[in-house]
Amino acid sequence: QVQLVESGGGLVQAGGSLRLSCVASGSILRINSMGWYRQAPGNERELVATVGGASGTNYAESVKGRFTVSRDNAKNIVYLQMNSLKSEDTAVYYCNAFLTTPTKWIPSNYWGQGTQVTVSS
Repeated sequence: QVQLVESGGGLVQAGGSLRLSCVASGSILRINSMGWYRQAPGNERELVATVGGASGTNYAESVKGRFTVSRDNAKNIVYLQMNSLKSEDTAVYYCNAFLTTPTKWIPSNYWGQGTQVTVSS
């Protein structure tokens, strides 16, 4: 089995910073990419940032210049450094990994349980 566990969410004032972390563990053969998505109440889940694969890093327009995604390949960890936070960044943030396992050679998406980020204005 594969598990993704997020940490680092919380409450922060507008203009502040937070760093999210996510570690992937279990029967992993190869991780193609990792990243972050978010879902605010009443909205669909949306991409925030990803790292890995042919495109390198990829960011939503709304977070470019404020958020930075990075990855520790040796430890299967992905980070999201969030600066200059705005109230509209308030959401549940989900870690994502697109990976293969010894029994599933076609890459599939795996998700963490989510961590709440609340930005007060």
